[in-house]
Amino acid sequence: MLEKSYKPGLDNIVLIGMPGAGKSTLGIVLAKILCMDFVDADLLIQQSCDKSLQRLIDTLGPDAFLEIENQVLSEMSFEHSVIATGGSAIYSEPAMSHLSQIGRVVYLKISFDELKQRLADFSDRGVVMRDGIGMSLRDLYDERLPLYEQYADITVDVDDLSITAAARKVAAALK
Repeated sequence: MLEKSYKPGLDNIVLIGMPGAGKSTLGIVLAKILCMDFVDADLLIQQSCDKSLQRLIDTLGPDAFLEIENQVLSEMSFEHSVIATGGSAIYSEPAMSHLSQIGRVVYLKISFDELKQRLADFSDRGVVMRDGIGMSLRDLYDERLPLYEQYADITVDVDDLSITAAARKVAAALK
């Protein structure tokens, strides 16, 4: 686990990572461990547009979806919350800058092999492929990895861990 910097006074925890890394599921458990609220950014996007993520991406295209995601993330004003972002949040510098200002950004890191096991079929999962449908899971992983590392204040490897064990590991990293 790596930590770049500690940001005193920021009491939100912002989870970033690949689809399937456990941001939403782990986020709920982490919020319970830390006695915090939980916010799922993907659900906020779905509620604001009244469509599933996949339908938004299919209907509007990746660029328009990323604009909506950027707007929702940039306007967040939660306190004392664990915030699970969508895997594509890191494509928006303004959104990530805002999230970094309101909390500590925790990258839930998984290996490519673990990702393949967790995401056997990601076609209906609402995964943004900036280069189109022909993009492979490996391409997506390689494209996003440096962005997750760039924005993370803390990196926690959650490979081969249960959700509870991973949440405990993240909680320990935050102390």
